[in-house]
Amino acid sequence: MSNLFEKYRDEGLHRMRLRDLGISIGEFPTGPLNAITDVPGVRVGHSTVIEGSGKRKAGNGPVRTGVTVIIPNDDIYNRKLVSGSFTLSGAGEVSGLTQVTEWGLIETPIALTNTLSVGRVSDCIVKWMAEKYPEIREQHEVIIPVVGECDDSFLNDAIGLHIKPQHVFSALDNAKAELPLEGAVGAGTGMICCDFKGGVGTASRVMTLGEQKYSMGVLVVSNFGFMEHLRVDGYPVGRSLAMAQGKYQRRVNNYGSIIVVVGTDLPLTHMQVNRVCRRAALGLGRTGSYGAHSSGEIIIGFSTANEVARVSVQPQVNLQGIIDTGLDPAYRAVIEATEEAILNSLTQAVSMEGVNNNRIPAIDLELLKQLYNRYHSVTL
Repeated sequence: MSNLFEKYRDEGLHRMRLRDLGISIGEFPTGPLNAITDVPGVRVGHSTVIEGSGKRKAGNGPVRTGVTVIIPNDDIYNRKLVSGSFTLSGAGEVSGLTQVTEWGLIETPIALTNTLSVGRVSDCIVKWMAEKYPEIREQHEVIIPVVGECDDSFLNDAIGLHIKPQHVFSALDNAKAELPLEGAVGAGTGMICCDFKGGVGTASRVMTLGEQKYSMGVLVVSNFGFMEHLRVDGYPVGRSLAMAQGKYQRRVNNYGSIIVVVGTDLPLTHMQVNRVCRRAALGLGRTGSYGAHSSGEIIIGFSTANEVARVSVQPQVNLQGIIDTGLDPAYRAVIEATEEAILNSLTQAVSMEGVNNNRIPAIDLELLKQLYNRYHSVTL
């Protein structure tokens, strides 16, 4: 463990989630953790790689990157889940998404990392699953892991391919059903959001349909946008933050991207998961995204309520369902959770210096709170 890793980790202990600042998004209650892990069975794991400083030495650092994994249930290979997706802007990549679109099912963990490490992470998931499920080797099964990416090359020596197998295996083996670390961790280590340090963020909502309660969870890797466009609960705080920031370092000619993972225990069909994912894109818009030309803004979702067995003696499968006219609470919930997850990625991230001494500031929590209260008091 490097001294830099410990430095950034310790600084992160002083950061706060959005609700700790007294800012609440939307109307639905959150789950106990206010995280995607409020969805029963979902686990999240990170590996964070922080090494070196100063000028870029291609292949040698500095390194500011990592891996984040979402494991949707405890036996995703044998109990595939109904899934779906939506691409708001396609200047990005989620490997394995073609199969998800075709089958409406997911059968591997979902991994997130930097752009140039997608192939390596995919290879490692294949190896990990082949160890966990020997029948993959013995029966010559083929799996296509789901791996999403965002570009962290403003802070990270991305061409150095610093993600190693041990990082992927560690994230998978240590995934837990608890509140995940947020901010500059895992896949979010080198990410930038609205010209501030961004990264991993998560949030959840609890919906009541009829007499049944359901959870809607979201996890993001935020890496998009401009400071002036940032909005919090509808308020244009980014304009004031930009004025207060004065001259500051920005990445140029790179709007960035975001990957959104949506999980729910609401029983949904493939098409309904697609529709929920589309609404998550409205949560992106609420924070200031406009889906720029160079932006990959991709959303993938799954329902833990509807499982399909890998092997079955019967050709039929019985899936639970919600009538389409009953889905409005799910749409509202995913919009709220997506917006809050993005904002948590900002409030939890720490300032970071990376390659060529590029430095990205963390959002000023006290100023953010003051600006929000000022706007909010005017509208009350």
